[in-house]
Amino acid sequence: MSQPNGNPFQSWTRPKDIIIVGGSLGGLFTGVALKHHGYNTTILERNPTNLLDNQGAGIVAGGDTLTFFERYDRCKRPVAVPAPKRMYLDQSGKVVQEMPLKGTMTSWDLCYYLLRANYDHQESGYCDVPGPRDGDGRIDYRYGCTVKDFREEDGKIRVNYEKADGTKESVIGDMLVGADGPSSTVRKILCPEVSRKYAGYCVIRGTVPENEASEEAKKVFVERFTFFHAPGIQNLTYTIPGTDGAMEPGRRLLNFVWYTNFPEGEQDLEEVMTDVDGKRRRITIPPGMMRPAAWEMVKKRGRDRLPPQMSEMVEKTKQPFVQCITDVITPTNNFLGGKVVLIGDALAGFRPHTVASTSQAAFDVLMLVEYLETGDHAEFVRRTMEYARLVQQRGIQIGDRSQFEKLPLQEYVDDRTMMSTPRQELEFPEWTQVKI
Repeated sequence: MSQPNGNPFQSWTRPKDIIIVGGSLGGLFTGVALKHHGYNTTILERNPTNLLDNQGAGIVAGGDTLTFFERYDRCKRPVAVPAPKRMYLDQSGKVVQEMPLKGTMTSWDLCYYLLRANYDHQESGYCDVPGPRDGDGRIDYRYGCTVKDFREEDGKIRVNYEKADGTKESVIGDMLVGADGPSSTVRKILCPEVSRKYAGYCVIRGTVPENEASEEAKKVFVERFTFFHAPGIQNLTYTIPGTDGAMEPGRRLLNFVWYTNFPEGEQDLEEVMTDVDGKRRRITIPPGMMRPAAWEMVKKRGRDRLPPQMSEMVEKTKQPFVQCITDVITPTNNFLGGKVVLIGDALAGFRPHTVASTSQAAFDVLMLVEYLETGDHAEFVRRTMEYARLVQQRGIQIGDRSQFEKLPLQEYVDDRTMMSTPRQELEFPEWTQVKI
């Protein structure tokens, strides 16, 4: 369904009504920005309830994420906790290296509720809800909607979906944005040959209230971005906003991200990916769904292999969850002459070592706004695809080095420094470049 090479537009008519598939951060970034610029949007979210479950995840708030909130957030409350120092521990828990860092850490739930407040005035304890503004586009947030297919119809795009009660409905617009994550339905329809591939390891995630941590843990995690590397292991732990986005010391959370190898076909992988109901999950065990026996296995692995401060976080977390690390990238986001685009994880699922997934979604939306305002589809494709190709490949490179090679610590430090390069300073080698 991709557009052949050449100028994708013979003439440009700015779309007015835009359909967004996906109601998590990528879809909400899209909806908030387009509403701000006067476009009418409909978000289709498959979750059967109005609000998504809190994913309990910390997020590194990169430059494009902060730029997005500075530009479009009308709630105007702090969005991130500072982390002015990066540290590395050895297995005994001793600090073996530290360096200055201009880091900012936020949480999935704070971003989600800020975006919902800005998009459809969803009330929560996270922020005051901003009022409507003259010039805003119309919004329509529809949950319990599973997209089945879409097609071009009289120059527009009709999207067919099924509601939670089995009712079949459709919506028509001038444009479709696929923002439905690394297992994107929109991408599967456009590029059925593209699939997510397991990388051979998982990430164990969880949070611990700052005031429940020991003094030894606080010394290395509070307002720090702290790493540990060992064969088959990488752990990073940092401070994120707490309940209702609380930023005050003592009310925040310590968030850990622990990569550990579970080779395909081994019993430990089956154990950790089978939930409390006995269902073998393919990608994610959500918070609250881990079997006690599997969690005990994971905690023992932590006691045996992690520094004591990091093992403490694993022992004290109450809502752990597990995600298989996967790789996926779409060969193009040039579909139907620019009437269908993919953004964020739907375009390219970055390994979380890149700490760039949220920033990718924000960047793609900033580029989407430029495209819609100027009609320069080629520039949108070029910039989003080159960024996706470069960072997705670097994620594979540094992830495999971390998990499957035994290297001096300085090489891991250098990998982390490379991934901290601001997007504006990146150089794009020829293999990333797009010719349209």
